[in-house]
Amino acid sequence: METNINTKSYYAAGLAAFIIWGFVPFPLKALAEYPSGQILYFRVALSVVLLLGVSLLFRRKQLLETWAQLKASTTKEKRKFILYTCLGGALLTSNWLSFIYVVNHIDIQTGSFAYLLCPIITAVLGFLLLKEELRVNQWLAIGLSIVSCALIGSGEITNLLFSLLIAFSYAFYLITQRILKIYDKIVLLKLQLLLAFAFIGPFYTSFAGEGAVLNTHFFVNAMILSAGFTVLPLFLNLFALKELTSGTIGILMYINPILNFVVAFLYFGEETTALKVAAYVLIFISVIIYNLNLKGRKKRGDGLVIPPVGTTAVVK
Repeated sequence: METNINTKSYYAAGLAAFIIWGFVPFPLKALAEYPSGQILYFRVALSVVLLLGVSLLFRRKQLLETWAQLKASTTKEKRKFILYTCLGGALLTSNWLSFIYVVNHIDIQTGSFAYLLCPIITAVLGFLLLKEELRVNQWLAIGLSIVSCALIGSGEITNLLFSLLIAFSYAFYLITQRILKIYDKIVLLKLQLLLAFAFIGPFYTSFAGEGAVLNTHFFVNAMILSAGFTVLPLFLNLFALKELTSGTIGILMYINPILNFVVAFLYFGEETTALKVAAYVLIFISVIIYNLNLKGRKKRGDGLVIPPVGTTAVVK
């Protein structure tokens, strides 16, 4: 009985994380009148402060273990750690900025489509860069995804390019996390966000624009975005990964973009075309095909399940 209850709590945590990320357009749209660079700056800054606070209070052990692990590693491993941590920070910053811009200045559908594509693009990059194997049904899903992209591109090439920018930046980010999979994910994220803040900090004026408005409305919604839609779901996701396989989390992660689509159409009143609908249906089918025979998949230990605003999903 106790084991069953514990298992349910892990599922509940994973489900809650992706449901929360599914409603991320709300805090972003509340900040739509502010420059995307300004939103990014304070999201990164506030998330760093919150993550540092949580780590110092509750996760000092993991922080010290990671430091000891790094000190004991070879020079080559240390260089790899520095390289891919810096690269991960740059990719995550690019992903967040592009996602914020797309949701607030293009449409939610474009951002959601990107995160439906992301797992499949990550699989292709894993095959090309990490020599990971792909099954026949996964290659079929990749082919259908390409057709879906072609449909979107034939109607609105700009939207497709933005979707690909978001998807590829996040997919490459996930690849860097797989390379550094032996390290604690929250510690890595903290370092990456610190690096991101160190990079964008000196250029705040360029990111936010001249005459940037800072008021109570902005800070309240920026805090909601950072605490409620970044840090909280990240820790829920991390908790779920203690028990659930990455295959299970991989299925749950599709809740996020699906809810994004629902919110876009039902609440924000976004419109679509028959061509886009066909592309969306095709990508949904490809996702189902890609995830067939999950029981036959080997368990993965990388825990790569990350989401948007881009969700940072941390390691999805």
